[in-house]
Amino acid sequence: MTGLVDRFGRTGFAALSSLIWALPMAAWAGSADLSPIDQTAYPWIALAIGLAMLVVWIGLLTRLRGIPVAPRERRYDMRQMSRSERRWTLGLIAFGTGLIAWLNGAATVDWAPLTQAVGNGKVGPTLLAFALAAWLIVMLAGMWFSWRRASAAFQARLHGVARA
Repeated sequence: MTGLVDRFGRTGFAALSSLIWALPMAAWAGSADLSPIDQTAYPWIALAIGLAMLVVWIGLLTRLRGIPVAPRERRYDMRQMSRSERRWTLGLIAFGTGLIAWLNGAATVDWAPLTQAVGNGKVGPTLLAFALAAWLIVMLAGMWFSWRRASAAFQARLHGVARA
């Protein structure tokens, strides 16, 4: 744990280690959506694992403050980030969250009624399909643009350019 905290910093370690509970909780959400339909998913198992791992993660975070961290520049250390870097990283997180929401919806929705309605030339469902496609494109483009700007702000911080 000390090596990972030293490598990623406290903020980076907290974010990375949150996957130990976030992924089981996402599995729970997906299986809870599908379980009433096909009766093959067991959402309570994924929920129990996610909650148990949330407790483990909180335990890790309580020990985090006591771990010594060598002073050096780190990409995801909130205390070191410039205002511009924080802003673009927040944008990256927001667009990433929008993409995950789109993927979760795409994975748990029965698309047959929409594709049938679009195939029949109905205007409302066709507009919905275009809006969903536009959402996906905007989230991907937003992630790409935010990543590039956050990376540029990080490089500026590394090379000592004035903070914005």
